[in-house]
Amino acid sequence: MSEEGVERRLTTVLVADVVGYSRLMGEDEAGTLARLKTLRKDLVQPEITGGRGRIVKLMGDGLLAEFPSVVEAVRCAVDIQQGMAGWEADLPEERRIRLRIGVNLGDIIVEGSDIYGDGVNVAARLEGLAEPGGICISSKVYEEIRNKLPTAFEDLGEQEVKNIREPVRVYRWTEAVADATPVTPGAEEALPLRDKPSIAVLPFTNMSNDPDQEYFSDGITEDIITALSKFRWFFVSARNSTFTYKGQAIDIKQIGRDLGVRYVLEGSVRKAGDRIRVTAQLIEAESGNHIWANRYDRVLADIFDLQDEMQQAIATAVEPELAGAEYERASRKSPKNLDAWDLCQQAFWHLNHRTREDAEKAAPLFEKAISIDPSLARAYAGYARLLVNTVGFGWGTDRDELVSRALSLASEAVRRDDRDSFTHDSLGRALAFSGENDRAVREHRLALQLNPNSAYTYWALGELLLTAGQPEEGLQQVELAQRLSPRDPLLFFFMSVKGLCLDRLGRTAEAERAHRQAISLKPTIFPPYVFLADFYVRHDRLSEARSIMADVMRQIPDLSVAALRAAAAPAVRSLGEDFVPNLVRAGLPE
Repeated sequence: MSEEGVERRLTTVLVADVVGYSRLMGEDEAGTLARLKTLRKDLVQPEITGGRGRIVKLMGDGLLAEFPSVVEAVRCAVDIQQGMAGWEADLPEERRIRLRIGVNLGDIIVEGSDIYGDGVNVAARLEGLAEPGGICISSKVYEEIRNKLPTAFEDLGEQEVKNIREPVRVYRWTEAVADATPVTPGAEEALPLRDKPSIAVLPFTNMSNDPDQEYFSDGITEDIITALSKFRWFFVSARNSTFTYKGQAIDIKQIGRDLGVRYVLEGSVRKAGDRIRVTAQLIEAESGNHIWANRYDRVLADIFDLQDEMQQAIATAVEPELAGAEYERASRKSPKNLDAWDLCQQAFWHLNHRTREDAEKAAPLFEKAISIDPSLARAYAGYARLLVNTVGFGWGTDRDELVSRALSLASEAVRRDDRDSFTHDSLGRALAFSGENDRAVREHRLALQLNPNSAYTYWALGELLLTAGQPEEGLQQVELAQRLSPRDPLLFFFMSVKGLCLDRLGRTAEAERAHRQAISLKPTIFPPYVFLADFYVRHDRLSEARSIMADVMRQIPDLSVAALRAAAAPAVRSLGEDFVPNLVRAGLPE
């Protein structure tokens, strides 16, 4: 095989396999398959994605995954095996599913989404050496994780393994706590923080003095853990870990140290008659400072619908609060100590302000983050989003070049992490600006499959459906976005597209209110103004259109027909050929 054109990279490979799979299948084929599917969905996949890993492929009873971080790969393997300890406790030991895991750091060959080479082969041989419920790692992995994880590995010496020319030095996980450094008597060693933000969701407390409500409070907790796990930019501690604190007096700082998390979410549920009150609060574990808190009062109707509503409301509120807290943490660090993640957080902070000055500050931060950590998919996706904004707000000089760069960056983001809804959103947005509506819709729908709690995705999909001549469906998506995130920084965008949909549906009074609200929310950018000016011209209210155009020209004096054509957002296509002439009638200069 010629080396020309072959893509290689160094990565951490994890291979897992079910012990005694053929025997289990022979005893109960349908039941074993169903249990294996549940295991993957509820434990294995969340742990892998939580550690920034990627499942390369499933192989019958096994799987192959890769990680950009050696520490996260081993931590994931340990978390999976510890999570398996109580798995299927209701079944006899001989019928329980148990895994072997091997982890190796090595060179691989990349072919599409698949990986090959000695790096993979050694990991597979290490998995075969592991005991049921055990982990074996190579010496390369051991050197990288030594003293970084609170767990111990036993040196098994060099092992001859099939089809590998050189012996492999193997280390076996012992489940003991590693003695990395001397510990003061009586003090407990803290679990190191992960390479990215991390949160533990503690069991919500049932305050109703009604044991029958216990299932509801536990159900909300479990659903919040699942919902937050879909935001791949932070790690969520597994349910099996956090539920060990149920019913105990809580010391947030100690929980942070025990679980190695930066943030803790706790809450309570109280039922009185036909009403339910759910409270939630987000706390920085190290300092004990409260970052966010809210209370949700609802009428108890369908208990399952209410549970779904609560987890969705809390998850979508917590995610932006975590982002803000991460920026504050990064901003307190010395510039010389900023890593790729810190730089990325600072870039997102500027990106979300949506001003020209902030965009100019965000671009070099994204570039530097990518140069430090080329595996950080979120940096590519954020930079792509920034370039799309630069086009949409009229800050760039070459629309085609900017959209092309955004497409390239977003495609790279998806290649590096195709399980992150944010990467698909960014690609969908870049495709929308390039006029590829159908592909853009597919990307946003895929993003919603990965994370149904993203208000941004519902809005972006709504705009594309409007552009495709489906204003009623578009309105439904935008209203979902508004309901999910009623205080979203992008609410001005939500209201603009909502106004366009309402106008197409003949609901003109509501459309005007939506456009007016968009302007009041973000008076420093031009899209809400020009949408309202066009609305007034279409409804023979020329004096009001000219008044709005005069307002925007005072805000943005260099706005012109040429600038508008260069910046045109996807929604503009829904307004047809009359849009620009209408704005000229309202006073937009050529």
